[in-house]
Amino acid sequence: MRVDDVLTTHTEGLAPLNRPILIVALTGWFDASLAATGALEWLLRDRVAPIVASIDADPFYDFTQERPDVWLDDDESVNIRWPANEFRIARFPGGSHDLVVLSGVEPHVRWSTYCECITTMASRLGCDIVVTLGANPDSVPHTRMPPVVGSSTNVELIRRLGLGRPQYQGITGVIGVLQERLEKLAIPAISLRVGVPHYLGNAQHPKSSAALLHHLEHVLGIPTSHAELDGEIDRWQSLHDEAVAEDSHAAAYVQLLERQFDQRTEAMLPTADDLAAELEAFLREQNPGDGAPPTE
Repeated sequence: MRVDDVLTTHTEGLAPLNRPILIVALTGWFDASLAATGALEWLLRDRVAPIVASIDADPFYDFTQERPDVWLDDDESVNIRWPANEFRIARFPGGSHDLVVLSGVEPHVRWSTYCECITTMASRLGCDIVVTLGANPDSVPHTRMPPVVGSSTNVELIRRLGLGRPQYQGITGVIGVLQERLEKLAIPAISLRVGVPHYLGNAQHPKSSAALLHHLEHVLGIPTSHAELDGEIDRWQSLHDEAVAEDSHAAAYVQLLERQFDQRTEAMLPTADDLAAELEAFLREQNPGDGAPPTE
């Protein structure tokens, strides 16, 4: 199967993008409580973000696992909503970068072809760098803003941004495969991961989405509307507080996690302002011909 058989593009007449960065989050193995894909939904909320490409769902999914939805339109005609993998663009006039955003669904099969679709779009749209977002269950209390950690295989990005090298060995998701493909193609890539309190099960935890957006906003120099999440954060924390308060063992466990969290001294990412300056310096060195962002 070729990429051109499954990737449909809508880039005819598309005005040039300003130093675009591709951001990817996929539901599945690397998206606990949908925190990563939820962050991208908030990023694009109330923003004009036209679709510039889409990946055909049919070859990539076992539809007994990822079932499509049936819905009725205004004329009561039956429609099917398939798993969507759509590339959208978000322009930020006067900002440092425009964004290409893929908030999709982790495929079940043909991961190589799926990842090639992503790397093809990164190349066709001239993306300077690819940032993948993920969320995993972690021993963090729901009462604290979870930290964001990052890694890269790019030596210069590791040095500039204080990132770690990937150390995990074992079963992985398609994001892990994508990172490996990006490295082989010499496309700079960063993986940002946030923890989600493991004891919450599949309950939403918008604090984790907000933490990811906070880093993206400062590092990429674009507004992400993460402040609008405050109401959702308060609502869900109240629900989590009530659930924990009903179980004395759970309440004691959360207090233990709070103490451990507050005492933690291990190195985290540098400040967002430092990251933004270093990322811009890295991208200028990668593309010395780039000038200042175009003016409207």
